Amino acid sequence: MILIASVIGIVLYGWILFFAKWTTLLLRLTGFVGVAVVLGILAWIGYTLATTPPPKPVEEIKRELEGELKKLEDEARNRAVKRNYEWIEYSGDPI
Repeated sequence: MILIASVIGIVLYGWILFFAKWTTLLLRLTGFVGVAVVLGILAWIGYTLATTPPPKPVEEIKRELEGELKKLEDEARNRAVKRNYEWIEYSGDPI
């Protein structure tokens, strides 16, 4: 369906451009739409750059990651100690 509509649009555009009396209007309209699309995209990029908050500083991210890593290491150490204690308790070894 899109292929057929595109081919019909190309044929219609070519016919108006070369055989109709609206050639000047068609060229002006095409130029206006092209420039409007490019400037619209640039405006959107500018708006996005202006409204996006700045990222966190690297030092702050590094501190957060180090804190999380310390928490995970403490949890892993506590689990290992608990597991080792449970093994000793249930094995009956006099350690």
